[in-house]
Amino acid sequence: MSNEFPGKKTRAMLERGIPLFRNGLKFDVEMQKAGRRGFRAARQIVVDKAEGDFIWDLDGKRYIDFQNGWATNPVGNAHPEVIAAVHAAHQRYGFHYDHPLRYELAEKLLAIMPDKALSRFNYEVSGTEAAEAAVHLALTYTKRRYIISFSSSYHGNSIAGKLLSGLGGSYNRYLEAWTGGVIRAPYPYSESMPANMSEEQYVDYCLWYLDNHIPNSFVPRDNIAAILVEPGLAEGGNWIPSSDFVQGIRALCDKNGWLMISDEVLTGMGRTGKMWGIEHYGVVPDILVVGKNLSGGIEPCAGIAARDEILGDNDAFSSGSTFAGTPAGCAAGIKTLELYERLNLVESAARLGRIASELMSSWEQYGIVRQVRGNGLLLGVSFEDWIVARAVRDQMLQHGVWAISDREDAIRMYPALNVDEAVLREGLAIMHNAIRHVDEHGQNVGDSPGWPTGGAGF
Repeated sequence: MSNEFPGKKTRAMLERGIPLFRNGLKFDVEMQKAGRRGFRAARQIVVDKAEGDFIWDLDGKRYIDFQNGWATNPVGNAHPEVIAAVHAAHQRYGFHYDHPLRYELAEKLLAIMPDKALSRFNYEVSGTEAAEAAVHLALTYTKRRYIISFSSSYHGNSIAGKLLSGLGGSYNRYLEAWTGGVIRAPYPYSESMPANMSEEQYVDYCLWYLDNHIPNSFVPRDNIAAILVEPGLAEGGNWIPSSDFVQGIRALCDKNGWLMISDEVLTGMGRTGKMWGIEHYGVVPDILVVGKNLSGGIEPCAGIAARDEILGDNDAFSSGSTFAGTPAGCAAGIKTLELYERLNLVESAARLGRIASELMSSWEQYGIVRQVRGNGLLLGVSFEDWIVARAVRDQMLQHGVWAISDREDAIRMYPALNVDEAVLREGLAIMHNAIRHVDEHGQNVGDSPGWPTGGAGF
């Protein structure tokens, strides 16, 4: 096998495929630009096979999978039991809307909701649709018109999802005039706090902003329907909020008659070492958004759970989709929850998360690393800037670890909740070496013209 990376088959597929998609018209120009600038553009791979903790590219190179289908494979890639359950559902039901599996999965999900306080469920296809449904449910129940969300949050890639999210930059460019019902508030990141504030002071400021600045400067207090919050910013860099912040949101919602919506598409289903990320904070939301891990990475399935009075009798609320709660999606969900129980996956994520945190604890000694953070197997490292983050991610990729670094200054890792401990240790050791290498040599070592950003290399 050639030492060239990526290999010839992968390069051929990228050259063939990338021009077909977004920014394809400038593919050749970007390649030439990368060479003239003297540094390697982000390397990419194309997946040929996925199994358990690993994926293989078209040239047969194996990678430890810390990307994990963008955090959708809680039991590893292509789990055979989930695949078998999906296949059986396809054979028996094909696709029909009303089938017994949708009732069985809803019963199982509502039984594990925080404090068992959310007793109604509504199916959606994806996390994006579920976040939108949660917002519409809050608006129709309260008969109010505004939603508060947070900077650097992510709630989907649809029009409504972009408006609700706070990623900034060009993420919702040309949609600026559509944001009328969404008010974005600051999220208290645990670094880069303004005006030399302490973390506690910044949390106090963010809560003050919610309770004072927004009602006094933007919209009336009694026209705000809900606060939409992730109990751990995922796409924003896997930031972990403090208990004071999350508990403060719950208190403000109670005080003002606002609903608390917990978007658990990425933090839910065991990712943080508890079934739901919100459970770390000892509060119960009014509406909870679930997706990703729900169906074992095999079939789309998502939804929202809500308190009885919110979803039990609400004629104004309308949501759903042709493919919401499909037989195959529900079968995948039922089998995935069975595996959670049998394999003790929530406890596994907590245990492995402690191991990961211990292994990563020394990384802040490197000048390029700003912060290391983790909650269960929601793991992140932030760097000086996104170019450095990409350089580290590229070193990891070249040496056999696949993680996520979009155009952000962080690398995010989402190992399977049942990842083999030896594989987790090996992958983090490779990441440690990549950080040390870039810290010592910079991001341009061994540069050569490469591939423009995009595709499976993220």
